[in-house]
Amino acid sequence: MIKGLNIHKSYGNLHVLKGVDIQVKKGEIVSIVGKSGAGKSTLLHILGTLDKMDKGELMINDENISTLSTNELATFRNKNLGFVFQFHHLLPEFTAVENVCIPAFIAKKNERLAKERAKELLDYLGLKERFQHKPNELSGGEQQRVAIARALMNEPALLFADEPTGNLDTATSDELHQLFFKLRDDLNQTFVIVTHSEILANMSDRKLVMQDGVIVDDIYRTIS
Repeated sequence: MIKGLNIHKSYGNLHVLKGVDIQVKKGEIVSIVGKSGAGKSTLLHILGTLDKMDKGELMINDENISTLSTNELATFRNKNLGFVFQFHHLLPEFTAVENVCIPAFIAKKNERLAKERAKELLDYLGLKERFQHKPNELSGGEQQRVAIARALMNEPALLFADEPTGNLDTATSDELHQLFFKLRDDLNQTFVIVTHSEILANMSDRKLVMQDGVIVDDIYRTIS
């Protein structure tokens, strides 16, 4: 699903990524951990095509990302990638269903079919009674589930998450951790997650440890 080679990224004189190599297989949950400033979020944004690398190669779902124009990249991102962030970024004036539909509307999909899929996703995520609720009427965990449904709307090949449970209490975080694995098991969904949660990282199929702009360890989960 992902093959990145010798990825470099600088901001001015700050060399953030210093030759990162990374591979992710379909159906894997891969967590990226490390101290603040190690380059985790920068790498996630490059893998998610939200930022451009200065040097290196990146293949996602058999597509050479460096050959795509800005418009082609936007289309590729909308079709193939989903995103969940620490802060859900839901639009406050829209209902849960309307928020989930946004990626489909951007892709100019049929409105009726989009709303049907949005409801199916919200139902699957345990939010059947929240279809018409707006974000300020939802708990933090419910808002994040709406954000996950939105990320899944266009059936992405990959889902990227940046500190997805960083703003939630322990019990709600545990519920979302389990949800990621349910999505992997039920939908063969692939995840790349930046997290400070050692619990989530240790549950993942692989834990990549970043330090000073490079991956220094690739730890596979031990199945007891």
